Amino acid sequence: MWKLSNIKAIIQKLRVKKPWDDIIIFILNILIAIPVFIIIHQNLVDPEWPFEIDRILLFIAIVVLLQLLLRLLRRVIIICIAAYLFFLLFNSIFGNFGFWSVAEDYNAMLYNMSEDPNPQDIIIAKLLPFPNKSKILDAIDYDNPDVRNFALMATTKHFRNINKYKEYRTTVQCFAVFKEIKKRWNYVNDPRGREYIARASETVQHFSGDCDDHSILMAACIRAIGGVPRIISTDAHLYPEMLIGTQKDFEAINYIIKEVLFKEESKGKTVHYHIDEHGQIWLNLDYTATYPGGPFMSEEILGALTLY
Repeated sequence: MWKLSNIKAIIQKLRVKKPWDDIIIFILNILIAIPVFIIIHQNLVDPEWPFEIDRILLFIAIVVLLQLLLRLLRRVIIICIAAYLFFLLFNSIFGNFGFWSVAEDYNAMLYNMSEDPNPQDIIIAKLLPFPNKSKILDAIDYDNPDVRNFALMATTKHFRNINKYKEYRTTVQCFAVFKEIKKRWNYVNDPRGREYIARASETVQHFSGDCDDHSILMAACIRAIGGVPRIISTDAHLYPEMLIGTQKDFEAINYIIKEVLFKEESKGKTVHYHIDEHGQIWLNLDYTATYPGGPFMSEEILGALTLY
């Protein structure tokens, strides 16, 4: 059996001499503080304090607490380093929060803290029935082979090599559909004196029509590849939106839109979205937008038709 003196001798050999122990403690503190801060940041409700003061104070508190803890573990600091590296390496291979995830979440967090997205809370100004609801639902024939095949083609044509964001693969593929429809869309009015509602399988032949037809086609294609769309009704206008998810999801998606997928189209511009009564975020995909989350053509919302 090992004696206490043997254990003390091993600990003494592993102990780092001054001043290197203080330097290592500080570096290890920052390396641990960043992922810990990201996890807490993503699970806290944002009180929307000015200049992100709440997040700054949170990070300082985490650093101070970790500094005290690591000083208590000064004698086994090398073991702490080994445990930290093993944890990140293990999660990089087998888990969901490894080296890449830390860097990705950190970039997205900093980007969103410096950006100024434009959230809009949904307010149903008038309790009006959704116009042509049954006809529009019938027209969103997402299980039609022509609709499904077009959506699949778009996902192979755009953003296919974006492999870093596996968690948001479906969202990225829906953005590919948006890009392809945007490139092809030709606005054409309905017949005079008549509201013509085309099925998605009809519109996909020529990519032409009015806002109703665009919304139906976009909703059908997004639904066909696993996304969750909805159509918003405003005064004399319909447009599609797509479910993004929570605030955490939006932080990542905002970064992906502005720094990866639509960097040129969104340069210097704001990402627009709505927050529903459940706190879920929906991104604008109107044909007037050049990137997902482009400016709203009409602000006042009169109704929403969601396709779960």
